Amino acid sequence: MAEKEVWIEKSENERVRVAINEFSGKNLLDIRSYYQAEDGEWRPTKKGVSLSVDKLEELQNSLSKLQ
Repeated sequence: MAEKEVWIEKSENERVRVAINEFSGKNLLDIRSYYQAEDGEWRPTKKGVSLSVDKLEELQNSLSKLQ
């Protein structure tokens, strides 16, 4: 279960989940693509990346440079 999460709609049956999770005792920022299965459940794909939360500020600064 994610400590914090937000969803970004990509299309009707695809979303991107941005979450902070704990894994092996470390907090990670996880950005992952999800798809909606035939049963209506949202399932993760292999498309994604996990970064240490220590990189969050660097990521925010990089994204603001793209605006």
